[in-house]
Amino acid sequence: MNLILHHQKCSGCGACKLACSIANFLLIAPSRALLRIEGRFPSPGDYHIHVCDQCGACAEACPVDAIVLEDGVLRIHEADCIACHDCVKACPRNVMIIQPETGIPAKCILCGECVLACPREAIFFSCEDIAKECQ
Repeated sequence: MNLILHHQKCSGCGACKLACSIANFLLIAPSRALLRIEGRFPSPGDYHIHVCDQCGACAEACPVDAIVLEDGVLRIHEADCIACHDCVKACPRNVMIIQPETGIPAKCILCGECVLACPREAIFFSCEDIAKECQ
């Protein structure tokens, strides 16, 4: 299961980032979101959504195998992590963060809160989720 993105529908409102930070960290802190919205200025209203596509680059970079595939989702086992941040550097989407309290990296686990929060249906799990054709 992966997230599907319709960049042209994104308004840059940040509701997805807010929902992500609340769901994953119990914080109202969009800067802690596990996805990124890039404003592609100077074009007004041109936004690009960056999310983890579960490519595995982070897991390959981890020297202690602390990132494990579970039910189709790469998850960080915090107890095994040595906080070297090699996974963050290896992420081709630049969507992993380092938790300031622990130094442990965090990444999207496909919780779906961003999908539920997006008012413009710019992020979804599958075409069937919004009953429209993907283009």
